[in-house]
Amino acid sequence: METKCLILDGALGTELQKKGLPLGQRPEVFGYENPDLLKQIHESYIESGSDIIYANTFGLNRKKCKNLNYTFEELIRGNIKIAKEASLNRAKVALDIGPIGELMEPFGTLSFEEAYDIFKEIIQIGVQCEVDLIIFETMSDLYEVKAGVLAAKENCDLPIWVTMSFEKNGRTFTGTEVSCMANVLDSLDVDALGINCSLGPEEIVPFIQEIQQWTNKPIIVKPNAGLPDPATNLYSLSSKDFNAQMQVFKDSGIQYLGGCCGTTPEFIKELSKDKTILKKETKKKKYGVCSSSRMCEFNTVRVIGERINPTGKKRFVQALLDHDLNYIMEQAIAQQEAGADILDVNVGYPGIDEAAMMVDVIKAIQSVVDLPIQIDSSNPEAIEAGCRVCNGKPIVNSVNGDNLDEILPIVKKYGASVIGLTLDKSGLPENAMKRFEMAKKIYNKVLEYGIESDNLLIDCLTLTISAQQDQAFETLKAIEMVKNQLHLHCVLGVSNISFGLPQRNQIISSFLTQAMYCGMDFAIINPNSSEIMNSIYAYKAISGQDKNCQNYIERFAQVKNEKLPLSSNIDIESSVLKGLKEECKKATLKALETMDEMDVINHQLIPALDKVGDLYEKNILFLPQLMNAATAACAGFDVIKDRISKKGMNISKGKILLATVEGDIHDIGKNIVRVVLENYGYQVIDLGKDVPVEKVVFTAIEKDIHFIGLSALMTTTVQSMKRTIEALRQSGHPCTIVVGGAVLTEEYALEIGADYYAKDAKQSADIAKKVLG
Repeated sequence: METKCLILDGALGTELQKKGLPLGQRPEVFGYENPDLLKQIHESYIESGSDIIYANTFGLNRKKCKNLNYTFEELIRGNIKIAKEASLNRAKVALDIGPIGELMEPFGTLSFEEAYDIFKEIIQIGVQCEVDLIIFETMSDLYEVKAGVLAAKENCDLPIWVTMSFEKNGRTFTGTEVSCMANVLDSLDVDALGINCSLGPEEIVPFIQEIQQWTNKPIIVKPNAGLPDPATNLYSLSSKDFNAQMQVFKDSGIQYLGGCCGTTPEFIKELSKDKTILKKETKKKKYGVCSSSRMCEFNTVRVIGERINPTGKKRFVQALLDHDLNYIMEQAIAQQEAGADILDVNVGYPGIDEAAMMVDVIKAIQSVVDLPIQIDSSNPEAIEAGCRVCNGKPIVNSVNGDNLDEILPIVKKYGASVIGLTLDKSGLPENAMKRFEMAKKIYNKVLEYGIESDNLLIDCLTLTISAQQDQAFETLKAIEMVKNQLHLHCVLGVSNISFGLPQRNQIISSFLTQAMYCGMDFAIINPNSSEIMNSIYAYKAISGQDKNCQNYIERFAQVKNEKLPLSSNIDIESSVLKGLKEECKKATLKALETMDEMDVINHQLIPALDKVGDLYEKNILFLPQLMNAATAACAGFDVIKDRISKKGMNISKGKILLATVEGDIHDIGKNIVRVVLENYGYQVIDLGKDVPVEKVVFTAIEKDIHFIGLSALMTTTVQSMKRTIEALRQSGHPCTIVVGGAVLTEEYALEIGADYYAKDAKQSADIAKKVLG
């Protein structure tokens, strides 16, 4: 069957440049001050076939508009007004919202709550201006996206669209996977989702295919006109070539098509000549829970780590009372390293503000591991607080026969999966049939709330056989009934079976295996027990879930008896790799008992950072882990700096000057480079963004800096980079110049006179070590 797609507009910034936008001026300000020129661009897109145009509001928020002659509210209202005047009801007008421009916590200073407030302000203005829909575009941080989506949902009833920008490796700049983006946005019930910017149509195809595996919602494709040539400031595709490459999306039923960087009204005209697409059929999609960078698909037995829970754990209780988040983070790391797929988080204890503690603990855990979270509480406030700040899609543990109407609205709002306990106020039914009936009640209520059944996990519960031996059989029988008749996922807190018995792991392992064969696919266990984990590896190999027994072989081919280092004796390398600041401090102090300061830096801290960098280069670790490791190392450096300063010494390995070149207002990448370089022991002088050529040259000479890093994200500002390099050379000041930025290539970097091209922060540090030592 055939239907019609809707056509979006193309690039706006480059069209404004053609109309006279000066280098370095904000497109939103230029458009506001030149309404006729902006109106002409909108009209040209509409006349070329655009059904939806984006208002000139992409970079407008309170953070980015601090030093302008207008308030961001004035600029938003004015630019929307121009778009609506151009539209004349011929096209819908979208409020276009881009990234805030700062790194989100824990790797930056922007909190989730502040991000929410910033987006809320923008959305409320857009609603007052009567836009037709809200679009978040060119996003790279899923946590920031979630803050924006919640701000939109809670402050308007307009359609909400989201597009993120992915690199060639299938991840965003901050490490978000395509599947995680699709899963979270589908669960948050946005109206459409997809990809814009960064790549051309051809490169985006596999990512769109991945999105289609995880959602049946309308998909947006708004790619660049191929790849940019920094030398010519032009993109590689013509309008006809672009349209030809977009045909694959029409053939696969993509409903919303447009263009991003390098596309013009001519591109949109070609694209809109034939709006026919094949109607997409609703298909069975994949389900799972995730963090922003790790997917846990519901397609095999999964391990839920149970150790972040005060029940029966005096040390954990003390950590809660002392707000000792470092101890809790260590528990999270240990469980991830032991093989947990999901982490259960329970912080309920008398005298503790459970909701506030849940927020603090989840944020802390997310800073050191990338596993999905299971929010374990009976307190609706704590559950909602946890769901809100969880970076990804969580599981809520749990509902029962009595609290469904209290908890399920929270589950629905935040797009979580949920565990249903087969009990109510009268307790746990003694026989399997009654537990099955309770599961059926929960199942029907979940459907009533519009929650998909694949997001429901039923816990048939088990009691200890030391007290009620017959209950083990009833539990297993109930699991079989739920799995075979309701076709639902089953979860079980397996450890309960063995309370009061010696050699508990023997009972747990045996019962766990029986439960898995009966249909249980989520085991809440202690993953630190190799005996229990071995049962899961063996079951997956026997059942065929472990293809070619690969994971089983990897686990047992070379059995290691090494134990994870305890927090009391963790070394510098381990603390840096795991991103533990407090442990790095302790390890550094301990190392200083037998080594001098420079030896600790050169033989402990720097090699640890190098190892993290190597894992980053191999795509084993990603930007969040790299930043977290740098922050942990910084704690060790601070200890050494403090000790050396008392001796009147200086440990700087050299001075480095960083700047985003004139006309370019993007500096997140540069800021990441600064953090990494500082943690390698260099003194970094950061001039910020949109830095005039003269200022770079003056500072380099005045402060006698001979290593200079320049950043440019936009094709239009690469020429500023070239002029800066020329001015530095003409000054006669001897210096090594390193350049970086999304639009640059190594070949072009050398062509404009740079000494080195650095593709990322790790490579910048490698070059600094080579030049400065």
